Amino acid sequence: MPRFSQLSHYAGWMLLPALLVAPVLAHTVKVNGDVAATFHVEPRHNPVAGKPSLAWFALTRKGGQLIPLSQCNCQLEVYPIPHTEGKTPPLLKPALKTVNVDRYKGIIGATIAFPKAGQYELELSGTAKSPATFKPFTLSYTVTVGGNSSQMQMHH
Repeated sequence: MPRFSQLSHYAGWMLLPALLVAPVLAHTVKVNGDVAATFHVEPRHNPVAGKPSLAWFALTRKGGQLIPLSQCNCQLEVYPIPHTEGKTPPLLKPALKTVNVDRYKGIIGATIAFPKAGQYELELSGTAKSPATFKPFTLSYTVTVGGNSSQMQMHH
């Protein structure tokens, strides 16, 4: 028996370096009902307080067909974390626009200027414009916003 446990212990450590060098995916995918969304915030999921950041959502139906903004009554709400669901009003309701990012054409985007460093919840909800091709959905994402280094330097 000792040989087997030593072998499995060794095999576990052999996998560790592979995990450490694997590239970290900078896109978050969530699914609600029959809608999936790939989400990203520029730059590299590290928005800075007080600076406008582009958040984008590539919405797809089951089967992978893209849902453009023109087919979705969508809205984006930004909440501070922590907040009370249904009680805390949204901090921001950024206007949605159509954007082209990387291989994604005509996807949903919004420019968000987070007021201060900390964690925020982005909640994207939507219903299909008629004829309905997907069920109503709500997807939420947690975003960590960093401090503005130029503001910090000014306080010295």
